[in-house]
Amino acid sequence: MTDATGPAVSDRRRFLTASAAVMGAAASAQLWLPSAARAAETPLPAGVFSLGIASGDPLPDGVVLWTRLAPDPLNGGGMPDRTVAVEWEIAGDARFGKGVRRGVAQARPEYGHSVHVDVRGLRADRAYWYRFRVSGQLSPTGRTRTAPARTSSGGSLRVALASCQNWQHGYFTPYADMLGQDPDVVLFVGDYIYESTPSATAVRRHEGSGEPYSLVQYRNRYAQYRSDPDLAAMHASAPFVVTFDDHEVDNDFAGEIPQDPDKQAPDAFVSRLTAAYQAYYEHMPVRASAVPDGPHIRMYRRLEFGRLARLNVLDTRQYRSDQATTQDGAKNPALTMLGAAQKDWLLGGLRDSPARWNLVASQIMMAETDLLIGEGKQWFYDAWDGYQAERDLFMREFQRTSNPVVLTGDRHLTMISDLKEDYARPDSAVVGAEFVGTSISANGDQDQAAFRKEWDPRTPDNPHWKLLDAHRGYHLFDIRRDGIDAQVRVVDTVLRPTAAPSTLARLRVDAGRPGVRVV
Repeated sequence: MTDATGPAVSDRRRFLTASAAVMGAAASAQLWLPSAARAAETPLPAGVFSLGIASGDPLPDGVVLWTRLAPDPLNGGGMPDRTVAVEWEIAGDARFGKGVRRGVAQARPEYGHSVHVDVRGLRADRAYWYRFRVSGQLSPTGRTRTAPARTSSGGSLRVALASCQNWQHGYFTPYADMLGQDPDVVLFVGDYIYESTPSATAVRRHEGSGEPYSLVQYRNRYAQYRSDPDLAAMHASAPFVVTFDDHEVDNDFAGEIPQDPDKQAPDAFVSRLTAAYQAYYEHMPVRASAVPDGPHIRMYRRLEFGRLARLNVLDTRQYRSDQATTQDGAKNPALTMLGAAQKDWLLGGLRDSPARWNLVASQIMMAETDLLIGEGKQWFYDAWDGYQAERDLFMREFQRTSNPVVLTGDRHLTMISDLKEDYARPDSAVVGAEFVGTSISANGDQDQAAFRKEWDPRTPDNPHWKLLDAHRGYHLFDIRRDGIDAQVRVVDTVLRPTAAPSTLARLRVDAGRPGVRVV
């Protein structure tokens, strides 16, 4: 995105002046609560904004603003069982001297007193500041940004790719570096929380006494993760685009099938899904289209960043067939990762895209991972390797797609690859690039020598791999019409609250030339 200062300042000032006039005409819908009404309310406990604030899913004219009222965050929230009116405000400056929109949202107990404000009427490709107020308490100030105009074809877009933040494995120190890199948007592709039981030997112990199953238990787990100061600061600095993987519910689940069906009965797991999806919605800056319907939630969606980039956000958990257990099973054309509706949606979005770059946010790795050294193949069946017929369909489609790039998480490793037309034929065409981002903290500070000993012997069997690494961190992308410049940003530790960041590698994807290269 272009910067909101410089030549755009006068335009922004004219826009804000015009907005003020419009706001005056629509005052009945856009006013703060009257002081008399505020005085009549029963005061709320102190610390209602303990979980911070966030924004997400930017549009050219809008963005979602989020908070959740929780004065006692690790004990269900601590709010009274009543709906609470929360004032919100968005402005063109950090001092709120140039008000743009304001209003009142309802924090309802049935949604954990979360607030999701879908603000519209904003100007494209601009920075804005926002805050909330309730019961005499003022939230922290957040900064967000709208997407470029739909017809915009130039400029640049800076995207940070993050995933896999395990509280028990370490501090979320990569976010401190990400904050300084000032991305336009953060793409989080799964494992925002981990459902594992508390460990006495962990760097930071999970709350509770076991895995979460109920809504209150999931709320408490999210609240604990939200208390990380680096994560909270990053949420307050840039809009997030989020989707979930497995650990937001249960490791390696598929649809309504748990990892251990012998231990979780179907009805019990449906109840767990219902609780997990509701808690996910309550804690994420997403629109009302993501309000869960029992054990179902709509998370796949598409965001446009002018004609520079189209972002297709997938859900690779909710609609998939159960994982294969054999190589023949992995090739079964009846198996689906996305389900029929989402598959057709993605194919249509690739075929009709006006964008220069077509980005696909996939929770799990799309490129092949052959674990067997020498002759033969050995795959991770939970990834796209277990759904090869559907993957092959998209590899063929990528040949007709403008600059496809897949952005992935899950592996707790940096794994950057060329996407191939046919992984059974190493000489087949390169059809795209995939960046599997390392974890924020999952796996902790890994033994680098042990990692190299395990993985380096496999590289001859995976010639499409361009870079493998096991440091903690994230990926940073500067997207322009002529190419994508990528950085693998890493930290020296997640075992302490502060860390030293560095650039491990720089890579490049050139427009019109499928694949990725180290520079």
